[in-house]
Amino acid sequence: MSRVGGRVPQEIVEQARNIILVGLMGSGKTTVGKALARKLGVPFVDSDHEIEARTGVRIPTIFEVEGEAGFRRREAQVIAELCAQDGIVIATGGGAVMDPENRRVMRQGAWVVYLDVPVRLLFERTRHDDNRPLLKVADPMAKLESLRALRDPLYREVADFVLDGGRYHSNQAVQRLFKEWETRCAASK
Repeated sequence: MSRVGGRVPQEIVEQARNIILVGLMGSGKTTVGKALARKLGVPFVDSDHEIEARTGVRIPTIFEVEGEAGFRRREAQVIAELCAQDGIVIATGGGAVMDPENRRVMRQGAWVVYLDVPVRLLFERTRHDDNRPLLKVADPMAKLESLRALRDPLYREVADFVLDGGRYHSNQAVQRLFKEWETRCAASK
């Protein structure tokens, strides 16, 4: 993987090999992750996009052909490979935390950030997105509420930092995370 802007800042290598963003679908992991990586001058990888690039098909197709279990196996492999790299910002799929091994791998040498966003806002962000197979149900709002109830404790378990994503626009979220990162790096010196 190529490095954006040359070398990876030493703080990332010393403090944590990677920065990983977790949260429900629509929480802004990709948007915030890309901008944070740009600000830090490091590469960004979205695990869902990586799966699509490797398979040559969109995630809904993987769900149709292999089911959720097949998708989760692919996801676990990609997350393990990404977490083995150094100096990148990674956005995970919303359900990645369901696998205990994924949570273990994420916690090893990474700074994990949970983008916690209210369900109503998640619904507004995802309701017209055809690439969300878990929301292809009669009541997507109820599905989001159920996913949040199930996953929120796992996001909190793996997270080093929880950002209230309902309070920040994406640019503000990036600034807040960057500031937290700088504080974290300064405290470790």
